[in-house]
Amino acid sequence: MQISSALRSLSSRVLILGLLVAALSTASFGQFRVAITFGPPAIPVYEQPVCPGDGYMWVPGYWYWDDDAADYYWVPGTWVLAPEVGYLWTPGWWGWGDNAFLWHEGWWGPEVGFYGGINYGFGYFGVGFGGGRWEDGHFFYNRAVLNVNESIVHNVYNTRIENVSENRVSFNGGHGGIEARPTPQEEAAANGRHVGPVSSQMQHIQEARSNPQLRASANGGRPPIAATERAGDFKGNVVAAREAGAPYHPPNRGGTAGGTAVHPKELPPLERPTANSGNAKADQKYQKQQDKLAQQQNKERQKLQQQQDREHKQLAQRQASPKETQSVEQKHQQQTQQMQQRQQQQQQHLQSRLPAPTEQRK
Repeated sequence: MQISSALRSLSSRVLILGLLVAALSTASFGQFRVAITFGPPAIPVYEQPVCPGDGYMWVPGYWYWDDDAADYYWVPGTWVLAPEVGYLWTPGWWGWGDNAFLWHEGWWGPEVGFYGGINYGFGYFGVGFGGGRWEDGHFFYNRAVLNVNESIVHNVYNTRIENVSENRVSFNGGHGGIEARPTPQEEAAANGRHVGPVSSQMQHIQEARSNPQLRASANGGRPPIAATERAGDFKGNVVAAREAGAPYHPPNRGGTAGGTAVHPKELPPLERPTANSGNAKADQKYQKQQDKLAQQQNKERQKLQQQQDREHKQLAQRQASPKETQSVEQKHQQQTQQMQQRQQQQQQHLQSRLPAPTEQRK
């Protein structure tokens, strides 16, 4: 069931995680629009806990969104009993669409479908699943991929997976995202028989959401609990991330001492990094690009501020009610945040082209 069109008009403060959980509990496998324009951190580097027993399936960790905290948080990878014999897990994934990030919920089914081309690791390397297979009503684990104790689980084999990408980008599409599209087979799997996350997975999500240390703003993309042996058990055999998948630089959320900026005039000044690579020509070219971007972004801020000033004037002329005024201010805040996030992405893209320092000659 597609619900993105119904949610599109809601602000980010209305689209709370509780709505997502309620929707998931009815097994709707749609796209959930979140009014944010910056992607989640990269997939962290971590070890897999040992499989607790026969029939448990690996559900890789992923970044989810908490609208109340306005932050991504890590849902640790964990082992979950399959809801039916023959079922495999297709992970959820973030994708860019309609000028915002969409969360595509994961599901259980006879075949693994499309999961954005994201390399979640442990058999989920972007396409399909290389961690095991069902045979005669039993799941056989690939020891080359999954952490299985053969004294506990005897259905094992060993097949090495070649040409595994090291890319840890956690979203599809948009600037810097994975460029992958579903195959006809993956689309057929999504349209076939499948069920949503089981109750233990939903409890696992809630447990992760309630842990402030799992928020990206707190752990910088390196969660202290990256994986657990069993869903919902965050005090037993847990594994910390060894390192972040990539440096995480979330957008600056606030421009005023009181909190989040509502209008462009409240945003902090634009940063303009300078180049000092030792290559005068390359540095000069980079500086021109910085000046051009700064000029463009300042014009964008001025244009949005002028538009919002006109709306303020119209509210005053109409003697608008406090409720209407508050609604307009919420819209202004969202516009300002989206513009700020977009500009910071542009700046990050330009900084990625910063000239590398030349080696000093002796």
